[in-house]
Amino acid sequence: MNIASYIDHTLLKPIAQSKDIEQLCKEAREHNFASVCVNPCWVSYASKLLEGSSVKVCTVIGFPLGANDSGVKAFEAKTAIEQGASEVDMVINIGALKEGNYETVKKDIEAVRKASAGKVLKVIIETSYLTDEEKQKVCEICAACGADFVKTSTGFSSNGATEYDVALMAKAAGEKVKVKASGGIRTREDALKMINAGASRLGTSAGVKII
Repeated sequence: MNIASYIDHTLLKPIAQSKDIEQLCKEAREHNFASVCVNPCWVSYASKLLEGSSVKVCTVIGFPLGANDSGVKAFEAKTAIEQGASEVDMVINIGALKEGNYETVKKDIEAVRKASAGKVLKVIIETSYLTDEEKQKVCEICAACGADFVKTSTGFSSNGATEYDVALMAKAAGEKVKVKASGGIRTREDALKMINAGASRLGTSAGVKII
């Protein structure tokens, strides 16, 4: 199995510097990872470093809390795409979901979907905060909004991806929406567990170690 093709080679630390992004992109080129996932301020730089390669540039939107206004998230996504991102990972409005305000959650995702039309949209639902019922509901909303992926976690909350959640999400989201497992994936064994549970993409900062 070519695990490298599943990996979004990730660096989202607030102290990341240009030399770190250079190393990330160098490793992504060398191992042919699916993408590099970087904070929005690095999208333009990563795009230049990866020009001519098959590695895509992914960035995060409304990260890591998901509590931005929908218009801000949409603008952030549009700007990132203009700067070279071809994949965006947005965080849902978690509070709205928790109180059952599904229309707000839906409109939030739709705003970013519209702004990222033609590009890959992954929706981070932050599973550690959710009940199984909430996970199922938000996956159904993501599918209705035309998301390409539902994603387990930001990696900044209390827990990351689990096999249980990946399987639950894969079932709830349906055949048209894929699952990205992210958070706490550190070894090849971890990666294979997530893939076998139904993940089509893995977000990890340990990509080189894994392969």
